[in-house]
Amino acid sequence: MKLAEMAERIGEEIAVSGWLRVDQSRIDAFADCANDHQWLHTDPVRAKAESPFGTTIAHGFLTLAMLTELQRDAGAWPGDVASTVNYGLEGVRFISPVPSGALIRNRAVCSEVSQKKESAWLVKLENTLEIEGQDKPALVATNLLMMFT
Repeated sequence: MKLAEMAERIGEEIAVSGWLRVDQSRIDAFADCANDHQWLHTDPVRAKAESPFGTTIAHGFLTLAMLTELQRDAGAWPGDVASTVNYGLEGVRFISPVPSGALIRNRAVCSEVSQKKESAWLVKLENTLEIEGQDKPALVATNLLMMFT
C-alpha cells in the first residue's frame, strides 16, 4: 500500500497482522527491560496457584510495545515511506490480559492522514489487539505515526 492509498481509505481497516505468540521468554525479557518482575508476569508456579488467570500474563506495556511489530507485519506502514517514527498515543485501554503462550494479532484502521511538511505525514491508526479464541481484545489503542517520504 502507498501513503496516498492509505489517505483514501480513512475509516477502513487497512491491515490485519499474522498471529504472534506471547511466550514466557518474551514476557521475561520485557520484565528485564522494564525492571518489572512482578510475580504475576514472571513466576509461573505462583501464578498458577494464586492468580485469577491461572497462569502468568504479559505486561500491558509489552502488548502495547508489540504494536510496532504487528503493524509492520500487517503492512500498515506504506511502502513508499522512507521512515516512520512514533509520534505518540491518543488513547490506550487494556481490556483483557494476555496469558503466557497466547496468540495475538492486530487489526488497524486508518482514521487520519495529514501532511505536516513537504515530506512529513501524520498518520493516526486505531488498533485492536486480539487474543486468539477470546471475544474481548487485549487492548485498543490510537497511535500517531510520523511518516517521512
